[in-house]
This record gives sequence, C-alpha cells and structure tokens, in this order.
Amino acid sequence: MKTKVFNLTGQEVKELDLNEKVFNVAVKPDLIHEVFVAQRNNAREPWADTKNRGEVHGGGKKPWQQKGTGRARHGSIRSPIWKGGGVAFGPLSIRNYSTKINKKTRRLATRMCLSDKAQNGGLWVVENFTFAEQKTKLFAAFLKVLPSKQKTFLVVTPGKDAKVLKVTNNLKAIKTMRAEDLNVVDILSKQAIITSVDGVKMIESVLSK
Repeated sequence: MKTKVFNLTGQEVKELDLNEKVFNVAVKPDLIHEVFVAQRNNAREPWADTKNRGEVHGGGKKPWQQKGTGRARHGSIRSPIWKGGGVAFGPLSIRNYSTKINKKTRRLATRMCLSDKAQNGGLWVVENFTFAEQKTKLFAAFLKVLPSKQKTFLVVTPGKDAKVLKVTNNLKAIKTMRAEDLNVVDILSKQAIITSVDGVKMIESVLSK
C-alpha cells in the first residue's frame, strides 16, 4: 500500500510504502467501539458523592411525638424523604468505572482506525516538520496549501517534538501527540492525521509488533 508524501509547500514529492499490517487492516466497527468505550471509561473519574441518613448532620431527636399532633409519624429529620436529609442509593465517589481491555485488542483497534484513515484520504504524510521559524502562522499556512478537505487534524510526531508542539499549540483544530501514544479515542476525535515520514516509521515500529 502506498501513500503520497508532501513537502511544507503542499507539493507532492514522492510516494511512501505503508506497512500492510498497520495501514491495511480490515475494519471491525464493533471492536473499535468496544475499545473506545473502555478507554473513555478508564479516563472517567467518580466525583459525585452523597451522604446517606447516617452521615447527615443533626436529627438525633425525634421531630415531634408519635401521636396526638395530627401529623405524619417521623423519627428523624435525616430521613431521605425530608428536605436536607440523607440520600437513598445516591452516587458515591468510591465507584470504579475502569474497564479491562487486552493490549492486543487495543493495538488491533488502533491499527483499524489508522487503516480507515489511510484508505479514505485521512492520512497525510509530509517529509518533515522543519519550518523556517517556530511560528504558528507557518503551520497555519501549511494547512492551507495542503490539498485536504478535512478541517481538524491529529499531528503525530516520532517522539516528543517541542518545536512542533510550539507551532501547533494555539491552533484549536489541531492536537499533537507522540506516535507511541496513538490511541482509538484521539484518532477518532479528528478528521485526519498529519505525520512525517519518520512518524510513519515510528507508528509501524510500535504497532507492527
């Protein structure tokens, strides 16, 4: 499988062979959905927390006598049916949302997402990210000359690249990450992927194992 390689002026310079095991995998939406949900669950933190009637302050005394008042019987203002009382079966911060997902399954789903991008014009490869200056406007200009119809991009670098991070940090439609950290949620969050030749090699090195 081949893909075009562009320079920073948006011109095609050559073609690059892609690893079939990474960029030409049969896509199974159910598997991708499973991994997507698991990854979102693992990123979720339980913050809602309520008090039951035993944890609410006050209410040790019976509000009024059992009989003779004409009102309903009550034993404590901490009852869940009272305003300001405890909550019955409310959410607790001890809840665990984590979902186990096998490493092989996670990597396979990532390869499927990459394959879908590559097969549907969502993968753009450039020679390198060596701009004349570390200016955001230069990367924005590059996006305008790149012959793509997509509006949001995931920029993938081979390892941490402070220079690329600097020129893309202020662009809302761009997210930059290392090839080693590629995952289903981030790939699906953007319409297309932009990476360099070295980035492709790093992706293949990580995901072809």
